[in-house]
Amino acid sequence: MSAGVFGAALWLGVGGLFAAPPAQAATGGCPGRLVKTLPFPAGEVRVYKSRTQACAVTVAARPGERRRMTVVVQPRGSVPVRDAGQFTRYAGPVVVGAVNRCVHVTGSVAAESVASGWILC
Repeated sequence: MSAGVFGAALWLGVGGLFAAPPAQAATGGCPGRLVKTLPFPAGEVRVYKSRTQACAVTVAARPGERRRMTVVVQPRGSVPVRDAGQFTRYAGPVVVGAVNRCVHVTGSVAAESVASGWILC
């Protein structure tokens, strides 16, 4: 392999490390696949499902400004699990066990909010 080809391959490899974010960053740290998106004016709640877990993240429509954000996931028959605070981009992830269980998901950014009702049944 010549030095020019090797150098080009090295640059492509290094560029790939910086160009593409990790898959988990795209999901907000949630395991599983995206199964539902709950939009509302200030953002959206993304719900992910794996074989044994449900996970949710509230994502702000306009990231940058620090404001109150929450995400809550409640498996049917169990207590809700939440992440709340002053965030700039997203709240969560919140992961719960959801084998054969419906979940109720809510999320908010500032004064705007959304609720799912019972889903993933």
